[in-house]
Amino acid sequence: MAAGYWVAMVDVTDPERYGEYASKTGPALEKYNAKVVIRGGRSETVEGQEFGKTVVLEFPTYEDAVACYHSPEYQSAKKIQEGASVRNIVIVEGE
Repeated sequence: MAAGYWVAMVDVTDPERYGEYASKTGPALEKYNAKVVIRGGRSETVEGQEFGKTVVLEFPTYEDAVACYHSPEYQSAKKIQEGASVRNIVIVEGE
């Protein structure tokens, strides 16, 4: 089976609340065996809207990536960041 990825482009508007959200995502990410591939770092937007931060998480399968996003553990953490960031998240199946 192909791996699954979350690709998130994020502008943080409330660092304190966003930090709390980030600290609460651990149980969901651990449950679905997520691995951090990219968390911030230098970047250059060459097309499209620029965001301050890029995050890529790898999951064993696409189904794990989708299940993690919709899990009660992640949805509980997600509520904390509402209003603390502007973001796009795409779940992608890898090759």
